[in-house]
Amino acid sequence: MCGIVAYIGARPAAPLLVEGLRRLEYRGYDSAGLSLFSDGAIHTRKKVGRIDALAALLREKPITGVVGISHTRWATHGAPSDANSHPHLDASGKIALVHNGVIENYQSLKDDLLREGHVFASATDTEVLAHLIGKAYAANGRPDERGLLDAVREALRRVVGTYGIAVLCEDCPGAIVGARRGSPLVVGVGKGENFLSSDVNAIVAHTRDAVYLSDNDMVMLKTDDFQVERLDEREAKVQISRIEHDARASEKGEFPHYMLKEIFEQPQTMLNAMRGRFNRDEASAALGGLNMTNAELRAMDRIIMTACGTSWHAALVGDYLIEEVSRVPCEVEYASEFRYRNPPIDKNTLILAITQSGETADTLAAMREAKRKGHKALGICNVVGSTIARESDGGVYVRAGPEIGVASTKAFTSQVTVLALIALHLGRLHHLSAIQGARFIEELEAIPEKIAQILKQSDAIRTIAARYKDARDFLYLGRQANYPVALEGALKLKEISYIHAEGYPAAEMKHGPIALVDEQTPSVFICPRDAIHEKTLSNMEEVRARRGRLIAIATEADEEIRRHADDVICVPATIDPLYPLLTNIPLQLLAYHIAVLLGRDVDKPRNLAKSVTVE
Repeated sequence: MCGIVAYIGARPAAPLLVEGLRRLEYRGYDSAGLSLFSDGAIHTRKKVGRIDALAALLREKPITGVVGISHTRWATHGAPSDANSHPHLDASGKIALVHNGVIENYQSLKDDLLREGHVFASATDTEVLAHLIGKAYAANGRPDERGLLDAVREALRRVVGTYGIAVLCEDCPGAIVGARRGSPLVVGVGKGENFLSSDVNAIVAHTRDAVYLSDNDMVMLKTDDFQVERLDEREAKVQISRIEHDARASEKGEFPHYMLKEIFEQPQTMLNAMRGRFNRDEASAALGGLNMTNAELRAMDRIIMTACGTSWHAALVGDYLIEEVSRVPCEVEYASEFRYRNPPIDKNTLILAITQSGETADTLAAMREAKRKGHKALGICNVVGSTIARESDGGVYVRAGPEIGVASTKAFTSQVTVLALIALHLGRLHHLSAIQGARFIEELEAIPEKIAQILKQSDAIRTIAARYKDARDFLYLGRQANYPVALEGALKLKEISYIHAEGYPAAEMKHGPIALVDEQTPSVFICPRDAIHEKTLSNMEEVRARRGRLIAIATEADEEIRRHADDVICVPATIDPLYPLLTNIPLQLLAYHIAVLLGRDVDKPRNLAKSVTVE
């Protein structure tokens, strides 16, 4: 959500910080700011709005220096404004702080500070933390780097909530202090310079060496080195990891938007998700990262998948896949609900936590709750070194590469691909024959080329989008494994076009939603030629009888469906469980083209953030 970039070295810091913030624009924000050491003091510039507004302010009122912290804010406490923008200062003005997360007990802390005479300039929880650090720093009587670190530690011990922070102090011009709990923070290790950021994409242009901080880690960053400590002063574990992608992977290239680029990357990213993960001798999948023996997997009687947003839709597709292919019972839980529920879960239940970023707060909390109760918890995520990747008992990386567009596209396809591999592996451990396993592999390997064929229809889909862009409401309908695709298609349209859309199982239309059908409300039916094709056609006729406009996602050579729909978008044929990998692609393109035709900011839709790291 919010973004942090900090730098200490020999180069001018302001341009590096602004560049890093621009690489975090996709995370979602409403203001931006920075603080630098300059002429023996901390100087701050911050501005509501896009980073261009901050850049303009810096041109008008430039500051120089080689040590600084910066931030993009996604409002939680206090409306977007210059005053609520980060960085925030303590009461003395000597300490500057940027913060991701939420301080849940900020009001009680603020009340205590107000009684002591503190005056606040903002409505944020972050400023309370800045004052708390400043108070501890003044009290410990050590105007040096160790005194600053101890002050940060003392303040954080009083905090309830989540944080990723970077701190400057005028008495310590050669140091930056960082700390994290529940909000990601990574050290970028350079030569004669170091970085601190909430996301490696902000720093990958300058270093490929990174240290992913764990919860309750603190770091003292200097020009030539860094030290990591634990909040409780125990020894910290430090491992320098290699960032797998370079800066070019986070650029748009020839595409007008990141979202379109990522849609068109899906043939390759799906190949990446499958690469090296087939065991052809056994007609199965090879998933060593699960860290479970075949005997342990066979012993699992049930699987619970927990996720949020698009990842939750991928989990729903996985539910159909795993139950169909392996006959292992599954259920899917919203992570935001699962973390607070106390459902009866027997000991032979496997938990799958699914998240693109590996940092989604609700999914992380749900996984930790499952582990706390003794259940095996695996992660399916995209970001190497992320918290879920490090804390899970095992799992699978989806290998989608950096996903910059806020509306997830390629990560969804890669997640479903990995879930298909898990379904295959479990199926071969249970009832699936070698012949069936080999056929499944053959069909799965053919999907990337079929996606490429669908992408060639982008211009035709744009023409269809132009006919429906002025609709105020959409209905998306599918059955079986294509019901989650309907949910995902509706979500994509809502996210980037701001048009109201709802997804339903197609047969549920007559149980209420059909009341919404009229000539102004298009219905998008996912209707491939699968086992229940005729049933879905009947549902389409129910809409036609009420003069509703129909867009159909259908299998190639299905001439019959053209008699039922106003517009048809075709996908190649595949086996029934794998259709979601194909039917989802036209819906991504439809949402994209409608949003562009309406002039929306496709890559940075209003109110949204890429990685939801607060509750």
